[in-house]
Amino acid sequence: MQEKTLAELQLEVDRYISQFKEGYFSPLAMLARMSEEVGELAREVNHAYGEKPKKSSEADNSIELELGDILFITMCFANSLGIDLTEAHNKVMHKFNTRDANRWTKKDTE
Repeated sequence: MQEKTLAELQLEVDRYISQFKEGYFSPLAMLARMSEEVGELAREVNHAYGEKPKKSSEADNSIELELGDILFITMCFANSLGIDLTEAHNKVMHKFNTRDANRWTKKDTE
């Protein structure tokens, strides 16, 4: 499978959502959906790395699928507000590379 750019992923999500009359949810509804998905990710991480094993009756979800759900809703949220996630990523990386440049102990590069 060919790798896709972030812009291509956003376009793919937009094409998917655009086929439905309902379109994107409101920002408040998407924030609620995102919170729900983060909770599901937390549950999976707790099952995999915490002290709470899954019940035999619980669905076999995965951290990968939950992260995928969060990525999807993030793209929906961004698309609905006209936000280019590549640009947002570049701005955040600039912030981390300047403001937090000396915040963490760097590995030796030798």
